[in-house]
Order: sequence, then structure tokens, then C-alpha cells
Amino acid sequence: MLVVLAVVLAGCSCSQFGTTQTAEGETNGEELTVTVTRIVDGDTVEFEYRNGTQETVRLLGVDTPEVHTANDPEEFEGVPNDDSGAGCLRNWGHKASEFARSVLADERVTISLDPNESPRDRYDRLLVYIRDDGKSFNHQLVKQGYARVYDSDFVRNERFYSAESAAQRGKIGLWKCRDGSGGSRTTKNSDGATGLSVPQIHADTAGNDHENLNDEYVVLKNGRTDTLALSGWTISDDSGHTYRVPSGVSLAVGETVTLYTGSGSDSASELYWGQVGRCEQRR
Repeated sequence: MLVVLAVVLAGCSCSQFGTTQTAEGETNGEELTVTVTRIVDGDTVEFEYRNGTQETVRLLGVDTPEVHTANDPEEFEGVPNDDSGAGCLRNWGHKASEFARSVLADERVTISLDPNESPRDRYDRLLVYIRDDGKSFNHQLVKQGYARVYDSDFVRNERFYSAESAAQRGKIGLWKCRDGSGGSRTTKNSDGATGLSVPQIHADTAGNDHENLNDEYVVLKNGRTDTLALSGWTISDDSGHTYRVPSGVSLAVGETVTLYTGSGSDSASELYWGQVGRCEQRR
């Protein structure tokens, strides 16, 4: 009985928050120091408590575009509800992940709760603010255009909405997607014989090309009236590198698939080249 009790207490001790006031005036509860161990995406990270316990957290008050599932442009005010809008948001989802990685990876940060919000979401992730070097990382995501404000009653929502409005007015970050391109190149390039079109090419990565390969991609779309099999198709870049579409890949009518230059796990909507180069030519 004593052993069981000790285990329970050890498991709970790191998540007992008090009620203190932070430097920026956010009454979010006691701040605990943790070490970030993994960046899942722009608004979800994993960290470790001092006692070695691992935890997955979702950042309070923000929503970055998805990189693992489909995006709904209607959630981002003014972004076109079409392929260009969804593709642009996916691009900024990757950029948000890279930003989070550049700021938080392996860092010791402070986390805190919000008195107006439940401690956990429906996926049992801890809902927190993250502070790094005295700055609210959550707020920085919104201010720099990597995220929209997630509508809820968190204490500092007015401050976050103000930052979001400023980012929208300045067309900062993902809000560039409102013009339908978001810095991506679009084209009507289409092969009438096959029905394959290339509605979007994003060849100019943010920062160093060699360090941000998944910000370089091409979108392929089936413009036919039936399913288009892509297995065995090849795509070449300006340097002569060639990518061969793996077996089993096909597009239903109107569907798209995005081919990223970098590495990742292939899915029905995403393929990863794993090479350095720009996806400019299809065969």
C-alpha cells in the first residue's frame, strides 16, 4: 500500500500548479521548469520534468496550420477555401514547426496553466503557456504569423487577438495566404494527355535551403474525370535529380498530392523525395 501511494504521489507532484502572477501579467498559475524533448508541430511539444516524467503539451490560445492532417482554410479568416489556400497553410504549418524547433528544441523553459481553461484537452494533453527567455512563446507564434488565435476564454485572449489583427494587417506569416499564394508560385501547367496538372510550385524556402527542405515542394492534381495512377512517374529537378513515384500511388478525381524535397513518411496526400533539389519538371 505504501509503495502504491508513493508512486501516485510521485506521478502527481510535477503537475500541481499554484496561482501566481507572471511578469507579463498573465495569471496562469505556478511556473514549472521543464526540458523540451521533441517538437511534434508548431503548437504541440513534448517535454520532461525534472524527475524524468514525460508529458505532451498543447500550447494554449494558438492554432498553427496542420502538417500531419488536412487543413481547413475556413478556420483561418480570409484564406481562400481551395487548394491554394490549403497548400499555403500546409507550407506555413511546416514553417511553424521549424520555428518551434529553432526556439524550443532541447531548451529548458517554464510552463504554466490558465485559470480559465481546463488543465487538459480531450486528447489528455496538458494545456500550457510556454515561456522561453522571459517571452511568451504562444504569443510569439501569433505575433509572427505562425498561428491564429484559438477561440476560447483564456485570460490573455485580448492581447493575443490584438497581435493577430496586427499580423493580418501586415500580411505577416500565414496571413500572406489570404492572397491565394502566400509566397508560393502557382501555375496552370497541365498535361492534356494525362490530365495531371501542377497548380503550385514552392521553390523558394525560408532560410537555408539545405536546412529547410520541406519548405520546397510541388503540388500535383488530377484534372481527369477518373482515377489517375501515378506509380512509376518520375519528377526531375534543375540539377538532374530524379524522383520516382512509389507503387500504389493514385489520385481520385480532383485530388492532390504534395511532393516535398525533404524527408518524412509518405501518405495519401504527401510524398517525400529525400533529396536536395527543386521539383520543377514532371515526366
